[in-house]
Amino acid sequence: MEVETTAEAAVPCISDAQRVGVAEALLVLPEYDAELSWQKISREALLVEVSKYREAIRDIAGRLRELGDVSLPAAEEDLLLQNCTAVGGLPAATAGPDDEPDDSEFPQLGDEGLDYTLGNVDDVDPSEWQVPPHCVPIHANVTTFDWPSLYQHCQFDVVMMDPPWQLATANPTRGVALGYSQLTDDHIASLPVPQLQRNGGFLFVWVINAKYKWTLDLFDKWGYRLVDEVVWVKMTVNRRLAKSHGYYLQHAKEVCLVAKCGNPPALAGAAGGVGSDIIFSERRGQSQKPEEIYELIEQLVPNGRYLEIFARKNNLRDYWVSIGNEVTGTGLPEADMRALKELNCIPGAVY
Repeated sequence: MEVETTAEAAVPCISDAQRVGVAEALLVLPEYDAELSWQKISREALLVEVSKYREAIRDIAGRLRELGDVSLPAAEEDLLLQNCTAVGGLPAATAGPDDEPDDSEFPQLGDEGLDYTLGNVDDVDPSEWQVPPHCVPIHANVTTFDWPSLYQHCQFDVVMMDPPWQLATANPTRGVALGYSQLTDDHIASLPVPQLQRNGGFLFVWVINAKYKWTLDLFDKWGYRLVDEVVWVKMTVNRRLAKSHGYYLQHAKEVCLVAKCGNPPALAGAAGGVGSDIIFSERRGQSQKPEEIYELIEQLVPNGRYLEIFARKNNLRDYWVSIGNEVTGTGLPEADMRALKELNCIPGAVY
C-alpha cells in the first residue's frame, strides 16, 4: 500500500478538463491509423496503449454524464469498456482484489477486446448480415475449399477478389473478429482462377502498393493480361478525402486491377466503354468495397456469372457467388474451427 501511495504521489495532478482534452485527442485518431501504428510496436507497448484508450473512454463517458443532457447510454458505455477490457494480463483499471478472473467464452479466438469483441445481433442493421435472396454464399476457407466441385459445374464471366495480403511489417493483421490473418503469396497464387474461367473472363483484383508488381507477374502466370484499372477515391461523410496512413504519402484511394483472359462476353457499349475507372464513394466497413464496383462489373458484363473470392458478410450481393470464411459473420467454417481446436491454427493463415 505504501508503494502504491508513493507512486500515486509522484503522478502530477491534472484537472478534469485536461483529462478530457487528452482523451479527445486520443480518440480522434482514425481507427485505421491507430491499427497501423499499433502493428509497429511491441506487445508490452500495445498493452499500455490499450490502457490509455480504456481510461480515455472512461473520461469521456464521465464528462458526458456530467453534462446531463448529453449523457452516454449505460449500454453503450458498457460496450465501449468491454472493447477495452483486460488483455494479455493487463488488469482493468477498476479491477479489485476480489474480482473474478475474466474467463473468455471463446479462448480459441484469442483475447477478448484485442482479437475479437462480443456483440448482440439485435444491435446490427439487418442489411449488414442478412443474406440477399439471390446470393449464393459459400462459407469456406479458400485454401482448403474443394474448388473442383465448383469449377467443374460452373464457369464465371467475372471473378473479383480482395486478397488478405501478407505485409512485411511486424505482426500485421486485418483486424477482423474471427481470428483470420493473412495468406502468403504462394497460397494466393495457388488459387485455381484460370480453371474458373476456362471460357475466358474478366478478373478484378484489389491490390496494395507492395503487391502491385507481384500481381502483374501473377497475371502473366495465370494467362491474363492487364486491360484497365479502377481507382476508388475514399470520401468521408462530409465528402472530404478519407486519408489514411501510408509509408511515404497518406493514402486516400484503393486500386483494383482489371485483367482479361480468352474471349469473354462482348462488352456492353464497347464503342465508348462503360461506367468510369474512378469511383468516388464513402469509406464504409472494414474491407467493405463500394457498391459502385459491383454495379460497374454488372454493367460491363450484363447478366453474367459473378464470383467473389475472400468475400465478407457485408459484401454479399444478389446474383453473385461469394466464397470466404467470413461470409456469415457468425464464426469460422466448421473445418477451421476443428483445426483451431486440434492444431491451434487455421490452415493457410499467417500469424
